[in-house]
Amino acid sequence: MQAIVTNDLVKLFSPAIRAVDGIDLDIPEGQVFGFLGQNGSGKTTTVRMLTTLLRPTSGTARVAGLDLLADPERVRKTVGVALQEVGLDDLQTGREQLLLQARLFGISSNEAKKRAERLLEVVTLTEDADRPVKGYSGGMKRRLDLVCALVHEPRIVFLDEPTTGLDPITRDTVWRYVEDLNKDGVTFFLTTQYLEEADRLCDDIAIIDKGKIVVRGTPGELKSSIGSDAITLGFASVQDASQAAERLTSMEGLDRITAVDREVVIYLKNGASAVANVVLALDDAGLTVSELRLAQATLDDVFLQATGHHLEVDKKEANGKAGAMAAGGAA
Repeated sequence: MQAIVTNDLVKLFSPAIRAVDGIDLDIPEGQVFGFLGQNGSGKTTTVRMLTTLLRPTSGTARVAGLDLLADPERVRKTVGVALQEVGLDDLQTGREQLLLQARLFGISSNEAKKRAERLLEVVTLTEDADRPVKGYSGGMKRRLDLVCALVHEPRIVFLDEPTTGLDPITRDTVWRYVEDLNKDGVTFFLTTQYLEEADRLCDDIAIIDKGKIVVRGTPGELKSSIGSDAITLGFASVQDASQAAERLTSMEGLDRITAVDREVVIYLKNGASAVANVVLALDDAGLTVSELRLAQATLDDVFLQATGHHLEVDKKEANGKAGAMAAGGAA
């Protein structure tokens, strides 16, 4: 059975703004499905439609076998949702928030207490469980919001960038919890800007750009489609990068080449043996390489090829992450 099915799903915010532009999805039960895209690509709008928070302009969708438009209330009771915007009551304690969420889904008082205790332990909030949420850090709120989406043990869970703002240790804890739930058959629809997260967790990945799905496949399939190795070359100027790309286009054994700003990425087999030839060819053209990296193709290479740009984490998030690392990872 398919957990999520969409057909030509469209969302217009104005005649000129097609946030989601004809998306077709078929996600089997028990899969971790990754949805990758830049901010503004349409991924969060898609999640909001599939969780009944936005009404599609056109197209159809079924979630857990339920028609999204005809039966939105049953869809909401069936799924778990953790969106980018944390939706918590600052005046309640973390424990009260979890207990309230459980009771709203009809879970008995005793069972709600058991689940709350277990989930608080999973996200290391047991010691802070009886403090008002207004005193929590951003990372703590994010962790609490995540387990609030899981307290009623839904079989389909939508996680919209669930580990944004988390320190690396807690992020890994969340990943392991998702993996454990998935082993029990829970389906996850995961949007993320962290390629490592997608590579580790996802069975299937779709990349969305400007409202359209531009490529889809397993992490292995997507990476193997690029070629075995990627050589990234940095230059002092965009002009130098453009000239280098033109110079290397006719290089023997080249699979493909991409130039973005001051970087050129070339994909080819046996990259290690080709590095010397690349440098010599550029030197003959009077071009100086300021940086050179050799690696196997990654999901970032896939994203670059599919969209023409790298998948970049929001600058505020990147700065916050660096600060958390410097402070010992307390989030």
